[in-house]
Amino acid sequence: MELPTPLRLAVEAALEGIPLAELKRAADLLSRRYRAETRDGTLHLSSDLAARAYLATRLPATYAAVRASMESAAELTPDFTPKSLLDVGAGPGTALWAASDCWPSLEKAVMLEASPAIRALGQELSRHSQLLETEWRAADVARNLADTGPFDLVTLAYVLDELSPEEGLRLVERLWQAAKGMLLVVEPGTPAGWRRMMAVRKRLVDQGAHLAAPCPHAASCPLKEPDWCHFSRRVARSRLHRLAKGGEVPWEDEKYIYLAAARFPGVAAEARVLAPPKASSGKIELKLCLPGGQAEERLVTKRDGEGYRKARRLDWGDVG
Repeated sequence: MELPTPLRLAVEAALEGIPLAELKRAADLLSRRYRAETRDGTLHLSSDLAARAYLATRLPATYAAVRASMESAAELTPDFTPKSLLDVGAGPGTALWAASDCWPSLEKAVMLEASPAIRALGQELSRHSQLLETEWRAADVARNLADTGPFDLVTLAYVLDELSPEEGLRLVERLWQAAKGMLLVVEPGTPAGWRRMMAVRKRLVDQGAHLAAPCPHAASCPLKEPDWCHFSRRVARSRLHRLAKGGEVPWEDEKYIYLAAARFPGVAAEARVLAPPKASSGKIELKLCLPGGQAEERLVTKRDGEGYRKARRLDWGDVG
């Protein structure tokens, strides 16, 4: 998955002229902070250079994860045509670009972001989008999130890992109240990200939310540690991306976990594929999450006819 062309060109312009050595140092520091889930009172994107390093090294992957999450939600909510978006912890506008690509019905967006550096870049990038009505606001989402009117779609992507568990759940409750259609939460696909998402999932189910995706049920998650639910998207790396991260291969895999909670029931999913299918001669092994609340390892063979042909088309994260 690649960035939309207007966004890619705008990012390239924003990175032009920055010395590679400076960009690489900023990218290394940013990567260490994200991996350690550092919470020291300092914003990860506290400087202009850190914000531009994020554009070079993280935006392609977070865009891919958010866009894939939206695609999965849209698949099971075909009548959902949001016109308004509230994005909390907006960064450079990742969810804005992903949502306008996924839902052409989108007309306006309000973007909340605490970091002045990444907010300024996001505002500049959003001028190249097709969405004409976009408002950027300064907001510390953990402490002084202002009252927000109802929005069709509310997004919270890669934010909870910067908050305490209590702050995160309070924020999710407020955003659920602001969502008159759907709340989409996306987190890194790590065991810690999954644990955070399970707490969010329980809180939203208790609030009466319908789980549109990825879960085909509202029962307790059947997976037990050290196993955890997550998905993956392969992301093409630009030359600058490879140089800034010191990578050699032209791609990277972004692992993520997401939850789409809706005010309305979606299409019932038969199952969700929880891992890459294992194919061998005449058979396919699938790890599935089922509507009854169970996780199951299923073997499909050529003898299953149409079931086998369908299984051959399935990939990790698909509805089975």
